[in-house]
Amino acid sequence: MIAPLSSGYALTSTIPNRLLLTLSLGEMPEAIPSLRACKKYGVHQCANIDGGPIDRILRSFAGGARACRLHNSRTRVSERPHVCGARRYDEAEQISGVARVLRIEIQDSSKLQHLLNALEQVPIVESVSPDQICISPFYSEDLTPLESVDNRVNEVQSWRSRELVRLPQALGFEPGDPSVVIGLADTGVFSTHNEFTQGLRRGFDTVDLTQAMVGSLQLVGDNRRFDESPADEVGHGTGCAGILSAYGFQLPPGVGGNCGLTPVRVLGAGLSNRRRIGIGALSNIDAGMKRLIDLNVKVINMSFGTAKSSLHDNAPTPHKEVVDYALSRDVILVAASGNSGIEEEYFPAAHPGVIAVGAVDDLGNPCQFSTRGKHVTLSAPGKKIWTSGIDGYQQVSGTSFAAPFVAGVCALMASFALKRALPFNSFDAAQVLRESARPFAQPKVQGYGAGVLDALSALQTLSGKLNSHRYLQQSIGF
Repeated sequence: MIAPLSSGYALTSTIPNRLLLTLSLGEMPEAIPSLRACKKYGVHQCANIDGGPIDRILRSFAGGARACRLHNSRTRVSERPHVCGARRYDEAEQISGVARVLRIEIQDSSKLQHLLNALEQVPIVESVSPDQICISPFYSEDLTPLESVDNRVNEVQSWRSRELVRLPQALGFEPGDPSVVIGLADTGVFSTHNEFTQGLRRGFDTVDLTQAMVGSLQLVGDNRRFDESPADEVGHGTGCAGILSAYGFQLPPGVGGNCGLTPVRVLGAGLSNRRRIGIGALSNIDAGMKRLIDLNVKVINMSFGTAKSSLHDNAPTPHKEVVDYALSRDVILVAASGNSGIEEEYFPAAHPGVIAVGAVDDLGNPCQFSTRGKHVTLSAPGKKIWTSGIDGYQQVSGTSFAAPFVAGVCALMASFALKRALPFNSFDAAQVLRESARPFAQPKVQGYGAGVLDALSALQTLSGKLNSHRYLQQSIGF
């Protein structure tokens, strides 16, 4: 029995021989291939980047390097067969920065800090930092996982969290549109689970790790190559998927209703004290996020995060380029706020435009483990939640499992707006969620957002906005 996981937050450690470097707009050389081209089609990475100061610095401080673009272009080769890859990136990819991110593998990391300092001084370098390993979950006493008994779900308990957010009434108001797809960036999904009989798309895997990157932690399962199989070997992603898209065999129906779900495995599996945990690099996560966006998902659930306090001095905030790119494509971004129990920022939750979600219990009281902050949008059920697991069912706690409640409701709202042929983005969703949230069970709560998620009230509030003359004028450009 793999122990069910409780959260998606983690310690981070540097991958010393791998850098993420973003060049200024207009400075990316055309000859550098994408990571996917190198992994899937055997294209060689470039030994030279700019033929100038960047190459000289890499040779001087690191003995040389190999580089590729982290992200593939949205426009495929078949759509523009006679245009080289570097010229297929569109305006949104260039401006957001995803077209300008390099993943660089260096030969010698003994002078890493000197290398970073030197690269930061190059005028065409917008940002540079080491790639980092993210490990989930971060356990605490409040987040000890609870295993099911005889693999049977407690029906009464399983419905409490769904009834708190008025899910049955919300699904009656808006059942969800299959053309509205939720992207789940996590440890993958155990797709043969009997709760996933419909709505689950094929998905893919972007985990790219070696044992040398993770120190004493033991890697298990598939961690070496990009492929099209997002099989979950941990249980964390399967738990999030059950909240979003359960069929209703033993669990309550998924919050996303009839909306589709595309899983991407951005966190592989490691073994720590005989417990399986999710593990992945920032570059793995960003590559998966970019491809989800290019597959036209409408909502992305992100139950992972990196604490601001864990970043190196002057390091760019993780996931900035891919978050900006998603927002430019009107993708709704939902992220868990964290499980530190203090006031601090985790990324991507703290990025502007991302809906940051804290956790409450079934009575609407904030959970002690939930990370607080002014950036938190609202809270949702996140304590002792019944959901799917690799070996059947599991009961879990953490903001990792509060976020899917909000992501599912965002998909329902996007479905409702789609039927009216009106635009709906992450900023619109955040405003509706704040306005429709119900008060916390206890007074004077601060740092956990505007209140507790109310799915029915959110849809009703959105309906009122979409029917307003002012909203219609703004939406059609008057």
